[in-house]
Amino acid sequence: MSDTIRWGIIGTGFIAHQFARGLAVLDEATLLAVASRTKESAEKFADEFGITHRHVGVEPLAANENVDVVYVATPHPMHKGNTLSCLNGGKAVLCEKPFCMNASEATEMVDRARAKGLFLMEAMWTLCFPAMTKVREIIHSGAIGDIRQVHANFSFRGEWDPDGLLLNPDLGGGALLDVGVYNMALAQMVYRREPTRISSLAHLGQTGVDEQSSVTLGYDNGALAVLTSAIRTETGQEAAIYGTDGYIKVPHMFWQPDRIIVKTPQDEERELTFDRVGNGYNYEAAEVMRCLRNGSLESHILPLNTSVAIMRTMDRIREQWGLVYPMEKGE
Repeated sequence: MSDTIRWGIIGTGFIAHQFARGLAVLDEATLLAVASRTKESAEKFADEFGITHRHVGVEPLAANENVDVVYVATPHPMHKGNTLSCLNGGKAVLCEKPFCMNASEATEMVDRARAKGLFLMEAMWTLCFPAMTKVREIIHSGAIGDIRQVHANFSFRGEWDPDGLLLNPDLGGGALLDVGVYNMALAQMVYRREPTRISSLAHLGQTGVDEQSSVTLGYDNGALAVLTSAIRTETGQEAAIYGTDGYIKVPHMFWQPDRIIVKTPQDEERELTFDRVGNGYNYEAAEVMRCLRNGSLESHILPLNTSVAIMRTMDRIREQWGLVYPMEKGE
């Protein structure tokens, strides 16, 4: 791997823009290529970020020998196909969350990466923030004792657009896959295993996708995770991890944390703040680059088996709701 790691991006929407801006603060990264469904979109994005290689469609980018790693920033149902194309082209991949549509797709992606001996990671940027690194450090040190509860809420009120990403079932719409996945990732990070019991309720709206839900995950030792998500209801976006000897709270936008509150037996509540570098998307890119330089095929922050486990849990939740996406009905 050269000193400078050469990136490509598939997709030119909001998240692709955010990632490109984050990548710009990393001295040893260069954004070399972009792919879009239309020439106009690829050219416009490339002009904005000074990108040399402009591709129409995924396959030309996957075959581009100048690219080391590809960030997949397309709608949910396209993640598996885009990722497999890049892996088949010999490229490492960072795939935007949710990893894909279901655990079956996730397993196929992971199996292909391992068969090819290539790096693959889900782009769950939350877990790569310095604040979340500190959360893991505190938990693993035992400072707050055995974890008994995780609370997380990611809810907002999106615009009514039945054809848009949030509400269209053909695009994998719904709160669970869009923002509930952050809650699931936090619970999986804390407990490092899948729940043994799931109890959930959801409101499936006019388009048939979950507009809001409440999920309780139960674990084999009696621990719980209480998780809520919504795309048509504005609430707080906080998280808390409660142990037998203390707690950690992420009081605001836990999915991009810069501040945590910690209580241990030795101390009263204390606030820890973390100065953000860039817009935060650079942290996941930096983790990918660290892995590539070390020759690691997956990240210890978000191992591939963890991404599969998160998808499997969300599959079980959707099964309780009877929510099956159109592209899954032929599987």
